[in-house]
Amino acid sequence: MPSNTSSIEYFQVSGASCASCVSKIESALKAVVGVDDAVMNLAQSTASVTGQASVAEMIGALKRAGYDAESITEVSDQSVLDKKEQADEAYSKRLKRDMWIALSLGVPLMMWGLVGGEMTVSTGIQRLAWFAVGCLTFGVMFFSGRHFYVGAWKSFVNHSANMDTLIALGTGTAWLYSMFVVFFPHIIPEMARHVYFEATAMIIGLINLGLMLEVRARGKTSEAIKRLIGLQPKTARVVRDGEEIDIEIELVQLGDQLRIRPGEKISVDGVVLEGRTAVDESMLTGEPMPVDKSIGDEVVAGTINRSGSILFSATRVGKDTALARIIEMVKRAQNSKPPIGRMADVIAAYFVPTIMIVAVVSALAWLNFGPEPTVVFAMVSATTVLIIACPCALGLATPMSVMVGVGKAAEAGVLIRSGEALQTASKITAMILDKTGTITLGQPKVTRIVLAHANDESEVLQLAASLEAGSEHPLALAIIDSAKERGLSLDPVERFQAISGHGVSGVVRGQILLFGNEKLMLDNSIEMEDYIKSAQQMAEQAQTPMYVAVDGRLSAIIAVEDPIKDDSVAAIQRLKKNGVRVVMLTGDNRDTAKAVAAKVGISEYFAEVLPEQKSAKVAELQAQREIVGMTGDGINDAPALALANVGFAIGTGTDVAIESADITLMRGSLHGLADAISVSKATLRNIKQNLVGAFFYNVAGVPVAAGVLYPFFGLLLSPVIAGAAMAFSSLTVVSNANRLRLFKAER
Repeated sequence: MPSNTSSIEYFQVSGASCASCVSKIESALKAVVGVDDAVMNLAQSTASVTGQASVAEMIGALKRAGYDAESITEVSDQSVLDKKEQADEAYSKRLKRDMWIALSLGVPLMMWGLVGGEMTVSTGIQRLAWFAVGCLTFGVMFFSGRHFYVGAWKSFVNHSANMDTLIALGTGTAWLYSMFVVFFPHIIPEMARHVYFEATAMIIGLINLGLMLEVRARGKTSEAIKRLIGLQPKTARVVRDGEEIDIEIELVQLGDQLRIRPGEKISVDGVVLEGRTAVDESMLTGEPMPVDKSIGDEVVAGTINRSGSILFSATRVGKDTALARIIEMVKRAQNSKPPIGRMADVIAAYFVPTIMIVAVVSALAWLNFGPEPTVVFAMVSATTVLIIACPCALGLATPMSVMVGVGKAAEAGVLIRSGEALQTASKITAMILDKTGTITLGQPKVTRIVLAHANDESEVLQLAASLEAGSEHPLALAIIDSAKERGLSLDPVERFQAISGHGVSGVVRGQILLFGNEKLMLDNSIEMEDYIKSAQQMAEQAQTPMYVAVDGRLSAIIAVEDPIKDDSVAAIQRLKKNGVRVVMLTGDNRDTAKAVAAKVGISEYFAEVLPEQKSAKVAELQAQREIVGMTGDGINDAPALALANVGFAIGTGTDVAIESADITLMRGSLHGLADAISVSKATLRNIKQNLVGAFFYNVAGVPVAAGVLYPFFGLLLSPVIAGAAMAFSSLTVVSNANRLRLFKAER
């Protein structure tokens, strides 16, 4: 029975061979009641389906469409990849066998024709000899080309056409014509009694060769996901009843205490209970420097413990670990299509029927206007058109590049959620950067306290910290940490109120407190006298001044500074060098914003922006025809992230940010932002190269195959050459996509 909530089901689909198959599979799945969306990835032979329909209904729809399918429970599971590798290996061996069977007949026949051997039928002995060759060719068609004919028949039964249809029609026509010549040579003019058994055998052999090379090259595109899965430990050392025992990773439970020794992989996500160490988190962030960990720090599955021994408590296990979520996100992104890829699928759906019409028109043209033997020329041109136009390369052009590009980004600590985000990121013209935690470290410190009508710094700090105890704002945490460092205790707060974008208020020890920015003081008629100048001086030094008022009177100004990240300046320069308009947004005061912007080289900034106003700034830039990227922490910037053309979340592997934006940067560096855009541009460029190559090949090849050049140059393409060209066009696309694996973003 279908469930009441939408879920994602994955299927391994066999029998899909080209872009038209992709369109047919997606249409069949979307026609099932309860299916919301369906995406077929030809490169991986997988389909992902979102909706409420049952697995049985979806498999039934695929089988009715002419394809075999089986449900796979976890698309990114190691066992599934292993199974697919084994299936690909078996398929490659079968293709290799079929290739040799076909070429062992086709090559000698072709060589016989090249050295001047007779390829026509006139005498009785020739009829017998070519009849024997025809029977051998039929054997090749049955053993080596059967999958083409079965696929073509299934498509015919389902009132559609695909690559198999073109191959079956082309090779079948050549064989049938040749057998007709053998049986009824006297009906056909003498100059038209040419047989084309070598074309049938060679085409089948060459296409099988191309498919074999394609399958082998295709396996390399999954290297990134394989490496991520390889990071998952198989066992864990759990402390139970005072003893350390090794158990399967699947048996680890929440709350278990685990021991990790130097050099071992951390088994699940958790929090350190005892010990100190340095952890290599490069698999998550792309950052090579180990990170120090001590009691209370979080550790993440798959990272490597470099030095000390630690004991930690499991907080996430199984599919909930950061690594498992990352693998799932990468896999989903690899399985998705950018808009440019969906366009190719739509074109391919009409391409095959169009080519069949072109082949018929070509044959009729030769029959009516061509030289003798018109029948031979008509058959050759139609066969060549059918063979050369197979849209294999078109179907592989996009998914191959997306798989490699998304995987390459993941290796650099950049998680791309979808193919659409991948494509749009390459077009970004304006990037909005939130200041706190994005440009700056997000770890502010109290740097100065200027007393107004208070007499004791510690007392002011204690009151402010007590008031901010219920807040999670970074500046509030700086006040609280400073109070704790001085050994100050926090008092209870009454009537606490957070005033969005301005500050907080409440009652501590019977005193009415206000703590926030200048606007908060003005709204409450607090006299600031000459202290505004002191605040401006703090702001000019990139410090944030925060006013403390007690019982309606200014008590002090507390300056908080959030250090700029070491590499923010260089990363912002990279963005500007690539032609991206960089804009800074902050809720901080104008003077502080100006100082920070000047330090990092940003000329355009907006200060004192409330959270709800950030999305308005995104819309404002979009109204100026900018393609806008928004970068923030993925939580309080959610409206702006959602409205932006591409939302970038700065986060860590254990952060909610993994799920909150179109693209997540696993390390805090803005270089990850520039890397994401660079990878996106490189991937889209690669997709365009593949599509242009595939389209150009088909568009340019079909007229030549139809015989357009014959009246001018006497040139008519051989079906054998067409078969070889078609087979190797797919290999070219796959090889070009694999070039992305060598891509390195410039620093």
